Amino acid sequence: MLGRRAASQELVALGERIRERRVELCLSQEALAEKAGISANTVSRIEGGQMSMTIGIFMKLAQVLDTDANSLLGIVPAGEADRRYRDILYQVSHLKAHEQRIVQRTVEALADELRRNR
Repeated sequence: MLGRRAASQELVALGERIRERRVELCLSQEALAEKAGISANTVSRIEGGQMSMTIGIFMKLAQVLDTDANSLLGIVPAGEADRRYRDILYQVSHLKAHEQRIVQRTVEALADELRRNR
């Protein structure tokens, strides 16, 4: 049972990343479906984590969404996340003290909210 739940959570996360990228590109589900050669209902079910897909459909979605498989799968190349965190910390370190406190409180509130909504 736990294996199914983990797989289900992975499908939901994959669907969310596909939806986020589609929205970034200002594509409707219908437009994505047409470009990928699948139905809008299929796109909706994939984005909702209700349906797995063949590797062929996955590859077509990655192509249409102009991204790579790692991005859709949520895989961050080694070192990239660390580099992004360092860049953010560098930017924050150059803010005024009161601005740094605002950033700190904002990040803490966001992290608390994300933990509560797991």
